[in-house]
Amino acid sequence: MDRVLVTGGTGKLGTQVVAALKERGATTRAMTRNRFPLRGRVSGDLATGRGIAEAVRGVDTIVHCATHPRYRKVDVDGTRWLLKAARGYGVKHIVYISIVGIDDNPFPYYQAKRRAERLIEESGIPCTVLRATQFHELVVAMADAVTKLPIAPVPKDVRAQPVDVEAVAQRLAELAAGEPIGRARDVGGPQVLSLAEAVHAYGSVVDRRFKQLPVPVPGKTGAAFRAGANLLGTDGEVVGESFSHHLVWKLET
Repeated sequence: MDRVLVTGGTGKLGTQVVAALKERGATTRAMTRNRFPLRGRVSGDLATGRGIAEAVRGVDTIVHCATHPRYRKVDVDGTRWLLKAARGYGVKHIVYISIVGIDDNPFPYYQAKRRAERLIEESGIPCTVLRATQFHELVVAMADAVTKLPIAPVPKDVRAQPVDVEAVAQRLAELAAGEPIGRARDVGGPQVLSLAEAVHAYGSVVDRRFKQLPVPVPGKTGAAFRAGANLLGTDGEVVGESFSHHLVWKLET
């Protein structure tokens, strides 16, 4: 298999992508912002462009997993830096992880991800874009934060279809090993549940007592979530373990 650079290679998803690629025989290079990276890693900062060209030099494929709360700097400007280097060094394939339901949702982070998709699709570099639903860990983090309060504010009438990060990592590695296909089939977990149900389930597992306060999500963002734009469509593919299984095995064990 080709030489593969994984941006965000030391994060929750990137670490598992690196492992999945190695299982397939790839020579991997995990990009990290750390200026003194360990063996098998390379220093590069998408927020500033530092080290990006050096990180890209000599690789055939890039799996672009990096993201950051400062989404504009990393997800948009950082993607531009990455594509410039990729064109310069003749990268053959770039695989990008994105999010289900971002087309018509004005949530700023989603729009940054959509902009990054367009930059990649219009770059002239053969590409594959995989959209996934929210990871189990994101829903757990939300539930953990609100259930620390006696009155837990929970977005009203919003559902989620959380997905296993390991399953997404395996799919990204599979796509990186294949030919560029443009848009891959969206992936999501097997269980659709309301955020109220997710918060209740989490609270039961960690034995916290609280009352839920349903909070309406305003505007077009709220309308998109209430309409289920963040859920898999009929042509999507279900992968990995359910949210309930994740809670039992990852939190109780």
